[in-house]
Amino acid sequence: MDSFVLRGAYVLDEAGSFSGPLDVAVARGWVVDVGTDVALPGAPSHDFAGLWLMPGVFDCHDHVALSSLDPIELLNTPITQWSLETARNLRRTLECGVTFVRDASGADAGMRTAVARGYVPGPELSVSVVALSETGGHMDGFLAGPGLELSSEYTVPDYPGRPPYRVDGPDEMRRAVRELLRAGADWIKLCTTGGVLSAHDDALEPQFTPEEIAMAVGEAARRGKQVMAHALGGPGLDAAVAAGVRSVEHGIHLSEAQADAMARAGCYLVPTLAILEDVLGWAREGNLPPHAIPKAAALDGLVGTAVALAKAHGVPIALGTDLMQRDQHGGNLRELTLMRRAGLTAEETLLAATIAGAELCGVADRLGRIAPGRRFDALVLEQDPGDDLAGFASPDAVKAVFQAGVPVRPYERFGPAAGRA
Repeated sequence: MDSFVLRGAYVLDEAGSFSGPLDVAVARGWVVDVGTDVALPGAPSHDFAGLWLMPGVFDCHDHVALSSLDPIELLNTPITQWSLETARNLRRTLECGVTFVRDASGADAGMRTAVARGYVPGPELSVSVVALSETGGHMDGFLAGPGLELSSEYTVPDYPGRPPYRVDGPDEMRRAVRELLRAGADWIKLCTTGGVLSAHDDALEPQFTPEEIAMAVGEAARRGKQVMAHALGGPGLDAAVAAGVRSVEHGIHLSEAQADAMARAGCYLVPTLAILEDVLGWAREGNLPPHAIPKAAALDGLVGTAVALAKAHGVPIALGTDLMQRDQHGGNLRELTLMRRAGLTAEETLLAATIAGAELCGVADRLGRIAPGRRFDALVLEQDPGDDLAGFASPDAVKAVFQAGVPVRPYERFGPAAGRA
């Protein structure tokens, strides 16, 4: 339907609380009015009394093109199969209530265009294509036996036109950033520390020199783009913030001084609690490679501590999950429950999942709120999410999803889905 009015819903407001009952009028995919007794001549009305309506969720750190971390499986997967499974991941992500994804490596400009043109259903995508790593760094999956150069676990497969992921020195960094931008990247992602799952580094080991990081930030800025930094803590996080990255991803070992520096710089924290919780579980079950188990075990007791520290210092926080396995996609909203548990209020968590994500991704002028002039991306709940937000941990929490005014998930009070899938 081109236009409609949803009547009597409780609507998430700019303070992170649900106001109402209110009517929401939508025309051609955009909100035109929110209030009581709203009139939209010729438009059908739908009774949404007793329902909760909030903007579509932003996942500011996802990997929709990743379905496995098994390098043997991935090396044997045809590129066409990889692409089509990505389409399934995108659909699952959209149907769970995520309407915008900033992809932190894997998805490319072609996937972004396919969603935008309606070839496949999925969240609006903002892509980094590949994450840049120094030789032997977090994204370098070099196999010493066959002497094979490949991304970590082969999570980003080889295909024609894929930009480089391994960079050494400021001059190479300049060229790599330019090639990423040529390939259509919306963001530049750097790995400025080691990681938990990578084989060749320590989690707190600094990666890239300050000069290399500054080169990436400067080159991106010349083209109106910004940089996100995988940084767990230590000197690599310091260097990223000092160089002017827009967001720090993970920040597990964030310190008081670093939180203060991020707050002063306006640098966002994207804490990715869902993947940290899962990695701990995989380690306990023995479902990680031997090199990763002790690094994962070191996370015990740290999940969520960076959130409380960032909040105390006024660091802006946005939601991100870092999902990378096929059975994880579609479970993105449990991140809200984890952020609430980590110390954010319910209101702060809901804003981190909506308007804060829109602000980080540079689209707050058209997304992130249910207000006139914003695109109607929204999800419907049948129960008040409550103070603990525990319901978001359940896959049944969301009952309907709208994207640009189109019901992409069926709902009895609105009629069948519009067939976008």
